[in-house]
Amino acid sequence: MTQQRKPMSDEAKAKIAESVRKAFELKRIAKAQEMSAPEELDFDPEVVQMKDVVFDPKIFIPLKTGKSIDHLYSTEGGVPRATNYILVGDPGVGKSTVAMDIIADIKTSGHKTLFISGEMDRVDLYKYVQRYPKFGNLDILFLGEYIDNNPKLVLEKVLEKGYDLVLLDSFVEIQDTIRSAFGWTSNQSEKWLIDLMRTHNKGENLAKEYTAFIAIQQVNKGGNFVGSNKLKHNTTGMFELRFEDDGTRSIEFTKNRRGDVQKKMYFDLSKSGDVSYDAGRWTLEETARKTVNEEKDQILSEASEVEKIFGIGNCETEVPAIALRMEEMKKEHLNGG
Repeated sequence: MTQQRKPMSDEAKAKIAESVRKAFELKRIAKAQEMSAPEELDFDPEVVQMKDVVFDPKIFIPLKTGKSIDHLYSTEGGVPRATNYILVGDPGVGKSTVAMDIIADIKTSGHKTLFISGEMDRVDLYKYVQRYPKFGNLDILFLGEYIDNNPKLVLEKVLEKGYDLVLLDSFVEIQDTIRSAFGWTSNQSEKWLIDLMRTHNKGENLAKEYTAFIAIQQVNKGGNFVGSNKLKHNTTGMFELRFEDDGTRSIEFTKNRRGDVQKKMYFDLSKSGDVSYDAGRWTLEETARKTVNEEKDQILSEASEVEKIFGIGNCETEVPAIALRMEEMKKEHLNGG
């Protein structure tokens, strides 16, 4: 007669649970120690002179969409290679749509792009493709399908192929997937993901492509970006998508090492198949800015002569009417005056 095993006591269950908890904690501490900063350096930091630095000319050839947004990204026009951009914006303003539209257009121009989705699944993307058929040609990695495997190795293996431009949607979701899989802290998983991006920025992949990244990032309740200093330091630019008071949508760079800031590009999502940009309004406002700056220089030049003649202070700071006139001229130009 088979003897039935007695039910495990609560005390035994508690001991097992405690053992598992301790093992998990030891694993977490070991990982933290592996990623912590060393107390001593085993190398000499390199001090360089830029005249001696040599780059592959390819790194300075931008990735172009063929649309007006190219002017917003960089002074050369297009997304610069080996860069990292953060995209934030109002809920529902179209962050994922605009970002996918960018990488789809760049793929159409002959470049290799990848969309890494940390939030959406195949059903979610199916709806996007119905409205924007060109998204159906995108290479997409659904990271959520590999949570029970090793998402870290999955990302490393896929990116190893080498891409011109990669979209991460979103940075924090991908970061949290890695953090949960290995029991890391948020700082550890963020550091790993940033280091992975920097590795491919430098062309350390099979195709030797100087990969650029666009990372959609979540924001706080005030709509502002929240990120560590390390993420900010490794970010080439940050662009924001916002709803304007009149219901239109705009894109504006608040940080951009490779192009202009505080210039708005208006876009529209009302038509299926493509994101459209208001190129006419952009050209008009660029012309207005140029005219205003030219007239400002002329006024300040004349004001400088007045300073010399009458010995007064700095007219640019002491005559507020000049600044007011600048705004008036801009409005007059935009209104066709």
